[in-house]
Amino acid sequence: MAAAASIASGSTASEAPPHASNPPRTAPQDAQPLHAKPAPAQKETQTAIDDYEAGNYPAALGEFKDAAEKGNRLAAFNYAMMKLNGEGTPVDVPEAEHWLKKAAEADMSHAQYAYGRLFDDGVLERLDPGEAHIWYLKAAKQGHVQAQIALANQFMDGRGTKQDFAQAFVWYHKAALAGDMASEYIVGTYYERGGDGVTPNLETARQWYAKAAAQGDPAALVNYKALTEKLHPAAADHDAPASE
Repeated sequence: MAAAASIASGSTASEAPPHASNPPRTAPQDAQPLHAKPAPAQKETQTAIDDYEAGNYPAALGEFKDAAEKGNRLAAFNYAMMKLNGEGTPVDVPEAEHWLKKAAEADMSHAQYAYGRLFDDGVLERLDPGEAHIWYLKAAKQGHVQAQIALANQFMDGRGTKQDFAQAFVWYHKAALAGDMASEYIVGTYYERGGDGVTPNLETARQWYAKAAAQGDPAALVNYKALTEKLHPAAADHDAPASE
């Protein structure tokens, strides 16, 4: 969690922050299934959120821990992030790992992603991309876009799992459908060249390049223009991807 970041109430789902060199600092809003029982210690967790947003980190830290001990997974995640980042407390990586794992085991997708990152980014004394892969997969299956990207990267590089370009495409495609710019570009390259379970389709490639270009990807714009000139030469001088 970042000092300037607002802490969510847990009423709706929120996307994870972009991949960075350290585990995510911003606590996401924690969506619950429609028919799930109310999360325990909700009032205490909200009080901690309010104190955190007011800059009262020592109070928030204690309140998050109390709520986490009562089984609130969002509180466990927030407490872990405060311990990991040294907010209102000295940095305590083992304590952060302990509570982050609890939130991940409680099926909180963003906690699963963040917990996987601990093993992938060198935050812990040990690197274990295979363990990271397990948690990325859990989060990705819940629709967590950054986990889908991390998983795709692992399949692409053969890190933490067997190299599999076809599986990499599966997860890049899911992230692209969710609007991730880099994934849109990568999916375009798959359709342009074909292979790895993907039937080449230049028009589909062009459409994916257009999506990425509309978000500001310069390489996607170059590829989009090249395919437009090849497939639709009459429109090449006038056609440009629309900004979203």
